[in-house]
Amino acid sequence: MKLHRIKPALTTIAALSLTMNLSAQRHGPAAAAEQAKLLIPHPELEATLFASEPMLLNPANMDIDAEGRVWVTEGVNYRLFKPWGKIQPKGDRIRILEDTDGDGKADLAKTFYQGNDVNAALGIAVLGTKVIISCSPKVLLFTDENGDDKADGPPTVLFNGIGGVDHDHGAHAFVFGPDGKLYFNVGNSGGQLKTADGKKFIIDKAGNEVNGRGKPYRQGLVFRCNIDGSGVETLGFNFRNNFEVTVDSFGTIWQSDNDDDGNRGVRINFVMEFGNYGYTDELTGRGWRTKRTNQEKDVPSMHWYQNDPGVIPNLLQTGQGSPTGIAIYEGGLLPKTFQGQMMHCDAGPRVVRAYPVTKSGAGYKGEIVNMLQSKDPWYRPSDVCTAPDGSVFVADWHDGHVGGHHMTDHKPGQMTGRIYRLTPKGKNTKYTTSKKRTALTMLSSPNMASRYIGWQQLNKVGAKAEGTLGELWKSDHQRLRARALHLLARIKGLEEKYIGAALKDANPDIRITGLRIARERGFDVIPLVKQLVSDKDSAVRRECAIALRHNTSPAAPALWAKLAQQHDGADRWYLEALGLALDRQQNKFFGAWLETVGSKWDTPAGRDIVWRSRSKKTPDLLVKILLDKKTKEAQKPRYIRALDFQSGPEKDAALLKLLGAGS
Repeated sequence: MKLHRIKPALTTIAALSLTMNLSAQRHGPAAAAEQAKLLIPHPELEATLFASEPMLLNPANMDIDAEGRVWVTEGVNYRLFKPWGKIQPKGDRIRILEDTDGDGKADLAKTFYQGNDVNAALGIAVLGTKVIISCSPKVLLFTDENGDDKADGPPTVLFNGIGGVDHDHGAHAFVFGPDGKLYFNVGNSGGQLKTADGKKFIIDKAGNEVNGRGKPYRQGLVFRCNIDGSGVETLGFNFRNNFEVTVDSFGTIWQSDNDDDGNRGVRINFVMEFGNYGYTDELTGRGWRTKRTNQEKDVPSMHWYQNDPGVIPNLLQTGQGSPTGIAIYEGGLLPKTFQGQMMHCDAGPRVVRAYPVTKSGAGYKGEIVNMLQSKDPWYRPSDVCTAPDGSVFVADWHDGHVGGHHMTDHKPGQMTGRIYRLTPKGKNTKYTTSKKRTALTMLSSPNMASRYIGWQQLNKVGAKAEGTLGELWKSDHQRLRARALHLLARIKGLEEKYIGAALKDANPDIRITGLRIARERGFDVIPLVKQLVSDKDSAVRRECAIALRHNTSPAAPALWAKLAQQHDGADRWYLEALGLALDRQQNKFFGAWLETVGSKWDTPAGRDIVWRSRSKKTPDLLVKILLDKKTKEAQKPRYIRALDFQSGPEKDAALLKLLGAGS
C-alpha cells in the first residue's frame, strides 16, 4: 500500500494515536532512563540521569546548595493565558532534590515552597539561609533560618514592578559575585526596576532612573547590587532576552542574548561595564530592521547594530537558538578544556556548550565546544550549575516545543522534567560532599553556594582571616588568588596593602581585579590609574578607562588622553572602553586628547577616536575626514553614520560645510 493512497481521516487518526503513544512512552522514571541513553556528551565526559518526573516537572531554573542538593523552580503553570490555563491550582513549587546514598541519583525530593507567586519562576539563588526567587513582577526573598527545608513564611520583596509577567523576557536569576554582591538581569519585557512597594523606579548609582525608555537605558538590563538589594548599578543595557548572567572570580561578567527569533543571531557577550549592547538604535529605539547608513552586511550583525559607535562588540554569535542558563566552570574535576570557561544551555538546538575564550586585545575571542547534546527531540536544556564536587548538573525542561508561549506536555500526569550529571569519562561517578568544610575550603569551592558561605564567614572575622586567606593569595591558582584578594582588600586597615600588591602583580587579571576592588571600595582611583596608565596589557588599560568614567578629578582628562594615545586603531574593545569613559565629559576628555596630539590626530587610530566621540569638536573633524581625498569611498558611510550621534549647533555647522563642499 502506497502512502499517498491513505485517506486523510485515517492519517489524522494515526497521527493522533502516535502522538498519544509517544507521550505515554515519555513519562516516568523508566522512560527517562531510556531517553537518557540518547544523550551525546563530549568525548571526555559522561552523562547520567540524576532525577526525573515525578520528582520534578518542567525545571525552569536550578541552583545547587553547599550540601550538593539540587534546587529547582518548576514551570507547570506556564502561560496562564493559554487554553490549558492553570494546571496546578496551588501554584508552582520550589523543589529540593537530594542524593542521600551518593550513587549519583536523587532519591529524596522535598517541596520548599509552593504558591502562585512563583509560577514559572525564571531564577533561583540559594545563599545560605536565604533563597532568592526571580518571578516577574517581583524578586522574592525567602528564608529558612531553622533549617527544616521549608520557607519560614511568606517572602519579602526585594524588587517590584518588573515587566514580563508569565513571560520568558522578565526577571532572571541572581548570582553571587566574588565582591560579595549580587548580579542579575531582566529581559526586554522586564525593562525596569522598582522599589519593593512597586511605587517608584530605582535610582541607580549613576543617578539614572532604571527603566528601558532610552534615558539612557533601553531594553534588557544587567545589574549589580548589595546583598540587601541596595546600591543598584546598571552594568549594561540594550539586550533582547539576556536570560541569565554569570560572573567569574576576577569579576568579569558574561551573558547570552537571544535574537528576534529566527534570525540566526543568538550571541554571547563579555559585559563591559556600563555598555550599550545594540539591540535597538541607541538614539531612537528603532529595531534592527530600520534602514541606516553603514548598515551591516549580514543579518546576525545587523541585528545588534555592530557598526554603530557606542555599541560593545559581540564575543560570539552562535546562530539560531533559544539560549537559557549560563555559568562559569571554575572547578578542577572536568577536563582542562572546560576549566575557567563558560557553560551555556541553548534549548533551541538542544545543546549545552562551553565557550573557551582567549584574550584578544582589550577583549576576547572564543570558540564553541559542545558539552551535552541528545538525539532526543524533547531534550531542552534550561540551566547548568556546578556542584561542590566539581561535577556539572544540567536541567532539562524536556518538551516537544521550545519557547513561543507553548508546551507539548501540558496535561496533568504527562508532564516531564529531567536533571543530568556530567563527570569525566571513566571516572568514579559516586556523588559525595564533605560535611567537614572550613570557611577556606568553601571559598575555594567550584560551587557558588559554598563560596557564598565561605565568603560571609571569612569577611565576618575581618583581620583574623588574613593568615588563612594568605594561603590562597600566595598560591599559583589565579582564580583562588582573586577570591582571596576580594576579602583581604576588605579588611579594615589592610585595604591599601593588598590593592597595592594586586596592582603590581605579574598577572594582568589580578591587576584588573585590584583596580575593580578599589573602584568598588570608593578609593581615589586617579593615583592607581596613573600607576597603570601605560600597562603593557590592553585589558588593564581598558579597566583604567572604565575607572575614569564620571571621574571629575582635574587629572582625569590627561589620563584619558594618555590611554587614547595607546589605541592601535584595530581594537574595538579598547575603543569602546575609551568611549564609555567619555560619558558626561566628552568635551574635557576629547579636548585633552586633541591638545596632546595636535595636528597628528589624523591617523587610523585618531580617526577611530573621532568616530567614537561626541564632543563639540567632533562634527567638524568628521567632516574633515569625509572631505579628505585620502578617505576611501567605502569608508565614508562609517563617518556619515557617526554624524547621526552628534548634536547641537556644531553639528549643524558641520553639515552645512559638508553640503557646501558637495554643491
